[in-house]
Amino acid sequence: MSDTLSKLTYQTFQQGKNYFSFAHKILTSRLRNLVHPTLAQTSQFIPQEAIPKLQNRLNQLLETDWQDAEKGIYPTSVLFDNPWEDFFRYYPLIWLDLPASWERSLKNSQQVFSPEIDKDSYPSYYLQNFHHQTDGYLSDLSANLYDLQVELLFGGSADAMRRRIIAPLKRGLAKFQFLSPKQIRILDVACGTGRTLKMIRAACPQVSLYGTDLSPAYLRKSNELLSQNPLELPQLLQANAEELPYLDNYFHVVTSVFLFHELPNTVRQSIIEQCFRVLKPGGILIICDSIQKSDSPELTQVIDNFPKMFHEPYYRDYTTDDLVERLKKADFENIDTQVHFLSKYFIAHKPV
Repeated sequence: MSDTLSKLTYQTFQQGKNYFSFAHKILTSRLRNLVHPTLAQTSQFIPQEAIPKLQNRLNQLLETDWQDAEKGIYPTSVLFDNPWEDFFRYYPLIWLDLPASWERSLKNSQQVFSPEIDKDSYPSYYLQNFHHQTDGYLSDLSANLYDLQVELLFGGSADAMRRRIIAPLKRGLAKFQFLSPKQIRILDVACGTGRTLKMIRAACPQVSLYGTDLSPAYLRKSNELLSQNPLELPQLLQANAEELPYLDNYFHVVTSVFLFHELPNTVRQSIIEQCFRVLKPGGILIICDSIQKSDSPELTQVIDNFPKMFHEPYYRDYTTDDLVERLKKADFENIDTQVHFLSKYFIAHKPV
C-alpha cells in the first residue's frame, strides 16, 4: 500500500471512529434526558464556539500520529490496531450498563460496589465509581468496557494520544544506546488494560517491559491483551504506585498514562517521588494526562464541564495543579511539557 493510500485509509478510519463516537454521545444523551430529565439540567454540552478549536486540535493530533509512524517511531500497523472483537462483544454491554450509571449520577452515589468485591486492600481515594462505572475499576466488566468507553469519550483518539509518549521515550533511550535492548527496562505505572504497554512493545520489540496496577481485574485484562503478542510478555504486578515494589535506580524509563487526574494532590507528589526513586540516573519519566487550564485557557469551559458530566472527584484540583513544580520538588530536571488534543505531557529527567 502506498504512503498516500495508507494515510488516506488512516484518516478515513479515524474519521469514522469520530463520527461513530459523536452519534453514540447524541443517542445516549437523548435517551438519558428522556429517562432522567433532571440530569439534562446538570449536563452541559461543549460550547459551540469551542468545536472548531477542538476539531483543529484533533486534526493536528492525527497528523502528528501519522508523521511519527512515517518516521518509523512505531510501525504503521499500530495506527489500525482496533480490537474489533471487543467492540462487537462489549459495545452492547455499554448500553446495558447505562441505566445503572445514570441512577448513580442521579443519586450522587459514587462509592457503590458489588458485595463480592473486597474493598479493604485499597486506598479510600481509589474506591470511586470513576466515570460512573459500575464497580469502579474493580470488576471484570469495568476492565472489559474501559478501552471502548475511553475511545467513545475521546472520539476515537485515545490511542493516538497514548502514542504521543513513544517519541520522547525513544529519544530518552538514546543515552542508553550502549546497552543491549534486553537490558533496557521500562515501567508503565497504572498500566490498566495494557494498551500503552502494547504500543511500547510495538515500538521497542526487544526491551524488558513492566507494568503495575491496583486492579486485579485490569491486570487480568492486560495479561489477556499482551499475551496475544508472540514477543516476551511484560512482567505485571498488582501494586500501589505510592509504594512501587522495585529497587532504587532500576528502570531506564517510567511512563504513566491517564492516572494523575484521578489522584488527590498529595498522592500525586508521592507517586512522582516513587517514580524518581526507581529510575536510573539519566532515566526519564513521561506522564500523559488531561490538559490543564494554564495551557488551554480557550477550553476552560470544556475543562470545567468534564467533572460535572463524569464522576472525577480529583479532576478540578488536577487542572490547576503545578505538576512541573511537583517534578522539580522530587529533583527531576530538564522538564518539558507538550499538549496534543485533550492531553498534556510531562517529560522529566533524573539527573545523571
